[in-house]
Amino acid sequence: MRLIVMFDLPVETSLERKAYRQFRKALLSEGFLMIQESIYVRVATNGKAIELLENRIARFAPTNGVIQTLQVTEKQYASMHFLTGELKTDVKNRDDKVIVI
Repeated sequence: MRLIVMFDLPVETSLERKAYRQFRKALLSEGFLMIQESIYVRVATNGKAIELLENRIARFAPTNGVIQTLQVTEKQYASMHFLTGELKTDVKNRDDKVIVI
């Protein structure tokens, strides 16, 4: 499964820009990968793991702006179509290395 985090945060003031940077860095430290600007994705083992991730994100999320999550299966994620651009073959973005214990 994948958890996709999409956000639109204000960056008008220096405090808002700082909150944006801190949120983005926190997502990266949680193992998320940027697939587009303001869209991050991470592999999760099951629905419970996604629920825990969402709770962790809620703890460091800024109070202003909009942050949304979307849970998709590997099959749904793999069926993503690229209208322009190309799939990144980054090893970190592959699911064949995931080990479920």
